[in-house]
Formats: sequence, structure tokens, C-alpha cells
Amino acid sequence: MYKIPLAELKEKITKNGALSSIELDEKIKEKINELSGLISEEGAAHIIANELGIELISTATSQKLKVKEIYSGMRNISVVGQVVQKYEPRTFTKGDSLGRVCSVLIGDETGTIRLVFWNEQVDQAVSLRVDDVVRVNDVYVRENNAAPEIHLGSRGTLDVNPEGETVSSVRKSSKGYERRKIEELKETGDTAEIVGTIVQVFDPRFFYTCPQCNKKALENSGTFLCGEHGAVEANLAYVLNAVLDDGTGMIRGVFWKNQTNYLLGKDEVQVGAYKEELPLFEDVKNDLLGEQFKLLGKVNRNEMFDRLEFNVQIVEKAKPEEEMLRLEQQES
Repeated sequence: MYKIPLAELKEKITKNGALSSIELDEKIKEKINELSGLISEEGAAHIIANELGIELISTATSQKLKVKEIYSGMRNISVVGQVVQKYEPRTFTKGDSLGRVCSVLIGDETGTIRLVFWNEQVDQAVSLRVDDVVRVNDVYVRENNAAPEIHLGSRGTLDVNPEGETVSSVRKSSKGYERRKIEELKETGDTAEIVGTIVQVFDPRFFYTCPQCNKKALENSGTFLCGEHGAVEANLAYVLNAVLDDGTGMIRGVFWKNQTNYLLGKDEVQVGAYKEELPLFEDVKNDLLGEQFKLLGKVNRNEMFDRLEFNVQIVEKAKPEEEMLRLEQQES
């Protein structure tokens, strides 16, 4: 069964016209009670749709899907998207062998989604450039952090800038990321898209991680030790915090390595240089103040300081013309 978010399930069922939203909610409660509470709301909605003869996923349409049509559990689908962001490859251990994994973010006019490459496929991911148009065929979809992601898999193929395939625009809001005001960010685990102005920037914090499990590695007499893998050739990692204000409230944004690179427009070598000469980062902080960014991420509670923070997953410079158009559409 495909994992369709409950809100989308309800929308698909009520769109049929057989039930109103209120009637559907009642039907879901009745179905859960009928089955002694042994199913979820999503499961109940699937049963109701089946009883009403509502096709949630059309099997008659082409398997070339838009991003918004992709759900966890799908297999053998094709997708066309434009590369929006690239992430660095990572090495890991599986049994006695080493593996590699890498991902890119692709999108179309309906949203964005992560495309994952494994082992020998990683070289293909590394060779991709931002703005390349890619078509992937015979891929499958898994869930990661409550969001679907595409895996190339052993049967999947990748075509770069294929003839006849174009992406006119990219809606850089993945499914599940709704535009929210900062004052509306209340619950830990909430995903959202926010637009905020940077009003304070903190120095980056540098540390090292194990290349196999990506956990923190501690230095001991010049050797880096991982609790699981022992002595390792550690990777440099870093995190940057910045306070964002959108006029309704403020929240601290947490930018991990890849997101910091996009925020600053710098690579690992350039950011890593500040580790030894942190005073040079003052100019960077001053340049960021007053800059406006569109961010996608997840709300987390920092238990140590008892505050909500925004764990950033996608970084994009805000475009004033887009925001003005959005306001005009809301007011009309």
C-alpha cells in the first residue's frame, strides 16, 4: 500500500463527492471503532476509499509522474526533474565491505524530492550539475524522515539533459512543507517553509565525524576515534546558527554542513578555513545581516535551552518579486 499523507487521502476521497469532509471524519472514526482500534486513520481512509470504489492512485495513467504524485511504496516509475541542490557523497561500512551513498534534490513545478544513488552509482551523482534536467526510469520510492525519496536501485537508469525533456519551473516546496509564519511554529516535528530575515549570526562550530557512520569522532593524541569503528580518518563537519525574523516572531535556524555551504555560498574548503582563523568570519556575519531567505525544514525543541529551533533542510535566497506576488494573491 502506498503511504499517502492523511490530508491528501481525505482530499482525494471528498473530491469524489460521495462524502463531505465532516461525513468522512465520522466514517473514519466508525471504521476504527469497528476494527477495535487496530488500524490508523490512514488505514481506515484506505478501506473507505476502496468501499466507495475510489481509485486513489490511477493505474491507467503513464508511470511518468510529477513530484506531487510520488508516494512511498511506489516502484518502476519514471520522473523528470531539474537538479536544485547537490549533497556530498558519504562512505559507510556494511559488514566487511565499504559502501557509498550520495543524493541530489530534484524538482518540477509541483515540488521537490530527494534522489538517492548507491555505491557505483555515486559517480553519476557527483557528475551532475545544478540546473541539469534528469530523467530517471524504473526507480522505487522509500520513506525517509516522513517524506518520500526516490532510489535509483539496481534496475534504475539515469538520463541527463535528455532530448525533448524540459522543466519550465521548480516549485521549491516539497510535499509536507507548507508556508508558515514563525509565530505558528509550535509543535516539535512540524515541517514548514518559512521566509525570514537574518537578524543575528553566531560563529560556526566545527567538529569531526566518522566517515562510516557519520557519528561524532573524538580526537585523542592526534587520532580520531569513533565509538563504533575505532580509529578513523575523520571528516570535517560544522553547524551554523542564525536568528530569523519574519515580523510575527523570531526563531533560531540551525544550518548543518550542506545547508551552511548553501547559506554562505561557499564550499567545505572555504568554510573550513574559518576553523583556524575564526575572526575572519566577522565580515561574513555582517554580510548576512538583513538578508532574506526561504527555508524548508523541521521544528525541533532544544531541551537544554527549552526553546524551539528550525532545523534547516533546504536553503534558497528569497525573491522579493515572488513574495510580493504571493501577498497580492492572498489579498485578492
